[in-house]
Amino acid sequence: MGISLAHADAMAFFPGWADSPKDARSLWALIDQLCEADPHLSVSSFVDHPEMARHFRRHGGREGDLFGGGRGRFRVTELAQQAMGCKPYSNFNLVGAAQVGKSSLSGMRLLHRLEGRLPVWPIDPLPASGSVVTEIYTTIAAMAAGRSAGKSKVRHFTELNAALTALGSAEIPGDGPITDHASDALITAAWLRTAAHDPDLWNPAGLSHEIAATEGWTFGAR
Repeated sequence: MGISLAHADAMAFFPGWADSPKDARSLWALIDQLCEADPHLSVSSFVDHPEMARHFRRHGGREGDLFGGGRGRFRVTELAQQAMGCKPYSNFNLVGAAQVGKSSLSGMRLLHRLEGRLPVWPIDPLPASGSVVTEIYTTIAAMAAGRSAGKSKVRHFTELNAALTALGSAEIPGDGPITDHASDALITAAWLRTAAHDPDLWNPAGLSHEIAATEGWTFGAR
């Protein structure tokens, strides 16, 4: 999930709408407010809202007149991912197996409810110690393990253990196939063991105070 929507490209989440939220936390609050009656953190009421719907690509060939065409609008961090060789998807796109828009919007409802309980970087400052929520992109971890962006998915224990070894982690017992969901989690966890201590990854060049407050960032994107 992405922790926010594109803002920097138009200086607004929803350009042309006078009530467009001013920052990520206001966006999270708006989504949760409009979806108050939606169960299980779902977001149907948000994307069906007459003003919001104009900005999203939805199923059934429904594309809002402000979606932007093509692959949709991207955050600055997603452009950084793209420059690294990754293939990010716009959070305004709610169609297709690779889209992350739906889970991003649902996740923003959850992030709103975490306020005061757990910091969300970089919208909140990085704490001196303790836990922090951060957005990750598992392809970045796979690339750090020697995989290419186009071949980031690992579906066999042999390949998994090669990646873990490259990251300085011990191999795990197993043989044969493994789901790419499980390998994504294992490789990313192994990467974070060392990457989380790299100050440069917490201070990427493209991360300004304004970007931090509105769009957030993906840990590891440079």
